[in-house]
Amino acid sequence: MLTELRIKNVAIIESLTLPLGPGFNVLSGETGAGKSIIVGALGLLLGERGTGEVVRTGSDRATVEGVFDATGHKTVLATLDARGIDVEDSTIVLKREVTAAGRTRAWVNGTTVTAAVLAEIGRALVDLHGQHEAQSLLDGESQRAVLDAFAAADGLVAGVREAHARLTSAQRELTDLERRRAEAEKRADYLRHVAREIEEAGLTAGEESRLEEEARRLENAAGIRDAAAAFNTLLEDEDQGVLARLGQAARTLQQLQKLDPSLAKVQASFDEGFYSIEAVAKELAHYAASVDLDPARLNDIRARRELLHRLTRKYGATAEEVIATGKEARRELDLLDTASLDRRQIQARVDEAAAALQSSAAALSAKRKAAARKFGESVDDLLPELGMEDGHLVVALQPVQPIGPRGEEEVEFRVALNLGHDLRPLARVASGGELSRVMLAIKTILARLDQVPTLVFDEVDAGIGGRVAQQVGDLLRRVAHSHQVFAITHLPQIAARGHRHIMVSKGARAGVTTADVTTLKDADRIREIARMLGGDAESATSRAHASELLEAAEPADVLRKKRATGRADSRSEPRADPA
Repeated sequence: MLTELRIKNVAIIESLTLPLGPGFNVLSGETGAGKSIIVGALGLLLGERGTGEVVRTGSDRATVEGVFDATGHKTVLATLDARGIDVEDSTIVLKREVTAAGRTRAWVNGTTVTAAVLAEIGRALVDLHGQHEAQSLLDGESQRAVLDAFAAADGLVAGVREAHARLTSAQRELTDLERRRAEAEKRADYLRHVAREIEEAGLTAGEESRLEEEARRLENAAGIRDAAAAFNTLLEDEDQGVLARLGQAARTLQQLQKLDPSLAKVQASFDEGFYSIEAVAKELAHYAASVDLDPARLNDIRARRELLHRLTRKYGATAEEVIATGKEARRELDLLDTASLDRRQIQARVDEAAAALQSSAAALSAKRKAAARKFGESVDDLLPELGMEDGHLVVALQPVQPIGPRGEEEVEFRVALNLGHDLRPLARVASGGELSRVMLAIKTILARLDQVPTLVFDEVDAGIGGRVAQQVGDLLRRVAHSHQVFAITHLPQIAARGHRHIMVSKGARAGVTTADVTTLKDADRIREIARMLGGDAESATSRAHASELLEAAEPADVLRKKRATGRADSRSEPRADPA
């Protein structure tokens, strides 16, 4: 449950700490005092989008913190543990910060998290019900989600969605195969020509550079041979050659070494150089003799280069790309031979996925049908307590084909909220106040199944008053027996039903408007209820009326329990108390 909400520099709020307790918490205050700001701050804490506009004038950032006691809520604690977030004594602290520039940050127990993670954890802790949630009830998607939640069909819903995804994937694969086969058939003659032309060419990777090198050598063979022979003559000429003259130098060096043995190292270096030049001379002589003038080979290379040039113009910039084009053409042609087998295999997967989807959808449909009747009866039980004595709700299941990712039916809530009226879609007949009360009835029913510990209701009193408001207050108090309930209200009948009453008021600090909260008790609470009644808060009559409303809260619990028991006893087939 939410034990404390701390708000700093949000709109007109400078610094505010909202203490909450178990049971039914109510928040009241004059129009414009800041009630909606508190709800907005809570929404921000639960992951809603934040902008710099929420930051209080003159401040550089706004922060919202919520302290939660998650004792007994193993799912939430397991989620945090899986994300590596430490929890001590089952206490969870969510924090959200928005700068004036619009940048946001979020933390859970001091660990930085994304807004998405904050929202995931926040949704597991708080269910925030405002006006837009009531409007969402008009949408078929939301109505189906409500029914599936009531039916505890999450596993079946996921199974249908996954089966539909498998079927769609297999069908897409089959369509793609047939498309590629059709394209291959249209291009078969061209593909055969491409594959045959490239395969017959017998190209190898890197062939261009090898041909270029050999062609250059053959085209310049005469010059290469003459240059090699001339260089060899320069080295080996008997009279003026380098080796002949070095031979003379060698003999002179040998004579010097005899006179001075210290020249042995010089002799060794000279001999090494002499032998190296002698080896070069032999290699050049061999090279010059090996250079061949081969016009026929040169013509073959030129023809090969022309073939390669023609193929690269048509099929790719390099030999490697041409080879790849040939292989792709061959793969497309092979598709014509293997498509029938591939199609049978994929079709088998399509049939298997379709059967699995049919089975999953049938199981989900059966679950929905059973839940639809029970859900309608449960809502009918609550509508009289919300001022709609003749109200009736039916969940209509409309078959759809083909089966979609959500099953084989659409869900539509149909209501008759007044005596003598036919059932019609909820979206066409419910006023704003009626819609809020229908949503409250649904939230009350789902609360029995819901593991979310805190329910927040904003604008639940829209369009109601008098006895209906009192009934709404009684129902909220009843829900608070199993959940923490926090309601923002301007109706005294609802406020009087709270176990804890908090008032928000507007004041000023240093010349700037701000909002504060006070937990009301005894005379202060009587005074606030009297103010909400619309009379003079200090008059004896208003205060007496306020006291009566407060005194009636506790007996109301007992009275509602007796009424629920009486209704159950009067039916031939008893049903559980909707609470």
